[in-house]
Amino acid sequence: MYYTWLSDALGQEFETVQILKQSERGTVTLIRHRASGKKFILRSFTGNAEVYHKLLNCQCPNLPMIYEVASDGNRNLVLEEYIQGDNMGTMLKDALFSSKETRRIVRQLCRALWVLHSMGAVHRDVKPENVILRGNEAVLIDFDAARFYKEGADGDTQILGTAGFAAPEQYGLSQSDTSSDIYSLGILMNIMLTGCHPSSQLAHGRWGKIITRCTQVNPARRYKNVRRLLDEL
Repeated sequence: MYYTWLSDALGQEFETVQILKQSERGTVTLIRHRASGKKFILRSFTGNAEVYHKLLNCQCPNLPMIYEVASDGNRNLVLEEYIQGDNMGTMLKDALFSSKETRRIVRQLCRALWVLHSMGAVHRDVKPENVILRGNEAVLIDFDAARFYKEGADGDTQILGTAGFAAPEQYGLSQSDTSSDIYSLGILMNIMLTGCHPSSQLAHGRWGKIITRCTQVNPARRYKNVRRLLDEL
């Protein structure tokens, strides 16, 4: 089986540098190739890896390269590009982003989401901790919660997302779709500008209007797609 082969190959050719994240669903590990010294991210998790399979070798500067994916029933292994940069979640503990910086970063995140949405995928976990700033490039990471939109389905098969960022429909009210990511992006923008959830403090001026439209409870009242939001920005 490919899963077993990949697991064995990773054990022989790579060494663990650091466990970055550990949860009930799995682990995210920084690993190093013994021969070249190059670093990679290894994800080992239970659940659905269909979006990782679709992203194999997809080239977008605002998404990490996915090099290998192996699944065995509910277990998954993913070898992906290590994005060396600053985690937005960590950066927001010390300072906020300017209007100009926010516009540049969010435009890049819209491009990343456009690639996902164009293939029918929904990220479902857009938040500061899943954004890495590599120089002037913003990279959206972590597709463990991502899924494909299923035509005719009443809801998601598994409720995933981060409280405060997840759209209302992600709590089982209906099926999440591309507008769910637009909702989360609206929350992200507000936190980048104010440090607060929009329910506590809404960004001023035109930003506030954009964020309000992104975070409408009714998905039909949000921007139709990220291209519309990109134009607005």
